[in-house]
Amino acid sequence: MKISSITCHPVRVGSRPLLLVRVRTDDGLVGWGESGLSGRELAVIGAVEHFTSFLLGRDPMNPGALWQEMYRSQYFEGGRVLTAAISAIDIALYDIVGKALGVPVYQLLGGRHRTTVPTFATAHTLDAALHLKASGWDCIRLERRNGATAPGVFEPWQSIPATVDWLVEAREALGTGVVLGIDYHHRLSVAEAAAFSRRLPDGTLDFLEEPIRDETPDAYRVLRGMCTIPFAIGEEFASKWQFLPYLEQGLTQFARIDVCNVGGFTEAMKVAGWSEAHYVDLMPHNPLGPVCTAATIHLAAAVPNFSWLECRETPGEDPAQFESPLFVDRPRLAGTGYPVPTAPGLGIDVDESLLAEFATADWFEPPHLRRTDGSYTNW
Repeated sequence: MKISSITCHPVRVGSRPLLLVRVRTDDGLVGWGESGLSGRELAVIGAVEHFTSFLLGRDPMNPGALWQEMYRSQYFEGGRVLTAAISAIDIALYDIVGKALGVPVYQLLGGRHRTTVPTFATAHTLDAALHLKASGWDCIRLERRNGATAPGVFEPWQSIPATVDWLVEAREALGTGVVLGIDYHHRLSVAEAAAFSRRLPDGTLDFLEEPIRDETPDAYRVLRGMCTIPFAIGEEFASKWQFLPYLEQGLTQFARIDVCNVGGFTEAMKVAGWSEAHYVDLMPHNPLGPVCTAATIHLAAAVPNFSWLECRETPGEDPAQFESPLFVDRPRLAGTGYPVPTAPGLGIDVDESLLAEFATADWFEPPHLRRTDGSYTNW
C-alpha cells in the first residue's frame, strides 16, 4: 500500500471555514485530517504541498517515521505553519492505519482508558451558564468581558473589573460544585493578569486559560509566582519542545494541547506522557470541526491523565458545523460526554460528493483589535 494523493479541502460548514486534508492510498483507503491554524490556512496549504512532493509513493503504515521526515527534512525546524500541516497529514495517516488494521485509532495509541470523554462547555451569559449546569455540565468556561469599549477595541483595564464582577456573580449563582474557568485569550500583560487574579476572591476560578502570550516562558514564571489560580496553557504550542519549559517548571496545571496544531497523534502522545510525569492533565483545545473532535476523542481515550475536552457542540454555539451532511458518522454528544467510538480509524468520514458544495475560498480573518489609544493589541 502506497500514498497516491494528498489534497487540501477548505470547506465552510458554519461560521468559519475548516481546512480538511485527505490522504488516499493506491488500494482505495482514505484518511482524513484537519489543520488547526485558523486564519492562516493558505500558508498551511502551501506546506502540505511541499510535503506531498516527497510523500507520494510512501508507505502510510509508518506515520512515526513520516512525521520525522516531514519535521527534519528542512533546515528551518518546526513552527506553527509546518506543524499544522504535519498534524493534518499525521491524523489522516493514523486514520488509514486504523482502517487498514480494522481497529480504532486509540488502539494504535495504547488502547482505551475510558468509555466516555467528559467535556467542558462555554457560556457567554449567566443564563447560559445556569442552563449548562441544569443540563449536567460540571465544568464550565466563562467568557471574559470587554468592558465599555467600542467594537474592535479591547482595553485590558476596562475588561478586568467587568470580568471580575461577572465571575463573582457567576460563582455565587452556580455554587461551589461547578468547576469554573475563563479564557483571557492571551490579551493581558503580566501586571494586568496579576491584578486580575488578585481582585478575585479565593476560590472563584478553578483555571485561568492563556492570560498572556506564550513566547517568553520566563514571563509566565514571574506570573506563576504572583497568581494562585491554576493555569491552562498550550493551545498555541506546536511541539513537545514548546511544552518543555511549561511542564518542567510547573508553569501550567492543565495542558491545552491541540492535536491539529502540535503535530498530530505522533507528537501529542509524547506531550501526554511528559505531562503525566509532571502530574498535569490534558485539557485539549478543540475549536474546529468534527474531524478535529473525532481525533481529539481518540487522544483523550488513549491517555490516563485527562480532565475535560473543549466542546463546542453545546447550547449557544454554532450547530451548523456539527450537523452538516458533509460529515458521515460524526461524533455525537451523549449528555455531557462523547462516547468513545469503536469503528476502525477515526470513526468519521467525509461525503466526498458534497465537497464541491461546501468548498470555500472565503477565509476567516481574525479581528485586528486596537486599544483605546489606537495601538494594536492581541486577538
